[in-house]
Amino acid sequence: MNSPLTLRELDAIDVSRLNGVGAQRRAALAGVDVETVLDLLTYYPRRYVDRTAQAPISGAAVGAEITVVAEVLSVTSRRMRGGRPLVTAEVGDASGSMSAVFFNQAWRERQLTEGRTVAMFGKVDSYRGRKQMTNPVVDLLGDRTGKIVPVYPQSETAGIATWDIASWVAEARRRCAPRGIADPLPSDVRTRLGLITRAQALDDIHEPPSMAARAAARNRLVFDELLRVQLVLRGQRLAREAHELGIAHEPSGLLVTAFGERLAFGLTDAQQRAITDIDVDVGRGRPMHRLLQGDVGSGKTLVALHGLLVAVQNGHQGALMAPTEVLAEQHYLAVRDLLSGLAVPDPSRLGGTRPLTLRLLRGGHSATERREMLVEIATGAADIVVGTHALLEESVEFNSLSVVVIDEQHRFGVAQRARLREHGRSDGRMPHLLVMTATPIPRTAAMTVYGDLDVSVLDELPPGRTPIATEWVRGPLAAEAMWTEVRAEIESGHQAYVVCPLIAESESLDARSAEQMHDELAAGALAGLRVGLLHGRLASADKEDTMTRFRAGALDALVATTVIEVGIDVPNATVMVVLSADRFGIAQLHQLRGRVGRSSHASDCFLVSDEDPTPIAEARLAALEASTDGFALAERDLELRGEGTLFDERQSGRSDLKLASLARDLEWVQAARDVAMDLVKSEGDLVALPGLADEIDWFASRRDPDFLQRS
Repeated sequence: MNSPLTLRELDAIDVSRLNGVGAQRRAALAGVDVETVLDLLTYYPRRYVDRTAQAPISGAAVGAEITVVAEVLSVTSRRMRGGRPLVTAEVGDASGSMSAVFFNQAWRERQLTEGRTVAMFGKVDSYRGRKQMTNPVVDLLGDRTGKIVPVYPQSETAGIATWDIASWVAEARRRCAPRGIADPLPSDVRTRLGLITRAQALDDIHEPPSMAARAAARNRLVFDELLRVQLVLRGQRLAREAHELGIAHEPSGLLVTAFGERLAFGLTDAQQRAITDIDVDVGRGRPMHRLLQGDVGSGKTLVALHGLLVAVQNGHQGALMAPTEVLAEQHYLAVRDLLSGLAVPDPSRLGGTRPLTLRLLRGGHSATERREMLVEIATGAADIVVGTHALLEESVEFNSLSVVVIDEQHRFGVAQRARLREHGRSDGRMPHLLVMTATPIPRTAAMTVYGDLDVSVLDELPPGRTPIATEWVRGPLAAEAMWTEVRAEIESGHQAYVVCPLIAESESLDARSAEQMHDELAAGALAGLRVGLLHGRLASADKEDTMTRFRAGALDALVATTVIEVGIDVPNATVMVVLSADRFGIAQLHQLRGRVGRSSHASDCFLVSDEDPTPIAEARLAALEASTDGFALAERDLELRGEGTLFDERQSGRSDLKLASLARDLEWVQAARDVAMDLVKSEGDLVALPGLADEIDWFASRRDPDFLQRS
């Protein structure tokens, strides 16, 4: 064959076909997920040493952060007081020498052997009149020359060095050269976006003639990664729209109007927009697939309730599924209060209406109660059913389920959601699906991870809500002052949450347990106050009793685990303390914080860190202290955490985004989405682009696209 090599073909060529890759080296490469020539070509450098701009040792200024390329002249190791190892390497170039010291890194003595060429990046200090770097970043360069030297991820355990990777990559590129690398992207798209060819990009990412060329190469390869994801999602969406049948609803009517008129407050503009989106969706003959994302306290439940009432108004049923019994109970109580006294049109009844029937299905029902409730659901007597995964059980059969709302959808798998929708009807039509999340999703991630869902965003707080003042508490003196404030707030008539990361003591973690903290507070800082305890190991009846007492004001403080993370709504609770806050992620802390600030009362959240948090944990806590904007925090979280994988790695074990960053590449995420929509307007459009169609088919075949909806 003389046609250019496709990614599918490159992925089918084992790396052992390359010169210099025998059985032992192949096994070592497999240890870093490199098994094919494509894996090798996309094993990108993690950074570059620009030898045209490197500083000579003699010109390195004390206090400056620089990269020096030098030869290891000698290396010594000794033990300091306390037994900690100290490795000192003497390095030099043509202009002079300096030392590099490494604390607690005994393995450096084996790495930095005499005669090796290394690149060291770090801050230049002065010690006893000589230049020195302390714990610099080290890259082993071997004897490679060149203006810009790529530095690849290395593996000490696999015995793979950066120059090994460079030589194998060069060999792979040489072997590919006669046929070249296929470029399935239409030339007009490439020209419009100012992108270079794929072949040029693969050359310049591994051996850039300049840093500008390296940037251009990255742009092209980033775009390719993102376009593949967007085209898979686009194909999923169009296939679904072409083949799934839904139930068309009339969104306006007496029931919906009566519900709107009885609300004691007006809806925000964002809520009105989301309701309009839902009305348009449910009015069509294809099923709605909408994500409703809103920051904590933004009023998602009211919007979801509108959709459920549209179903009931049209003679069907609605279901609301929550991930925990505590949250299901909370939803049930909130919905019950909002729907109390509403009547459903029913021509068969005298007067033309009947009371709306709401039911809570969960574990813990008596056999008689459960049997009666299942009959109501099966006959349609139950209009709206709130529940946990109990709604998925085989024994639960709906009469005519037409709208499904799933809260905190990331806690349910694809199969679970599909089961609820599919066993809800016997006529082959799919209920409308609304998935809600209070975890703000960065715009880039929403466009990528939820690319086949329509998205409605609630970015306003309802009137009367007050911002939450957040304080990062460090040290025992600050903690003592905090407990004094908490007690004063309770004594003024309000309530408090105290959140602990563990249920019971664990040898592996030194975070205080909820049980121990409950006892300590009841005898100490909150002595004389009514302190309750809530965690996941309590019996359902005990959890329900504790929450009922806290809502009613019979408890002053609630010591709890993260079981209270979502959905708990007690407007009188105005202060929260999160212990060992550095052990939580940004999204979880923001969710927890959202349990207060749910009324017009000023609210406070105290984030108490352990003695020595990691730098990343410090960055998280500083971000939360500085902002209550969930969407801004989500962007910051993405920067700190990275993306992980978008698709399941079950088959390939490889990451989907090797270069692209959802945190940094918003421009290319948007461009890829736009191009995908331009290229594929209806199912089958990619047939006109066989090279691209084959690449997307190959890409989708090695992954599990449903992973996007379950992660």
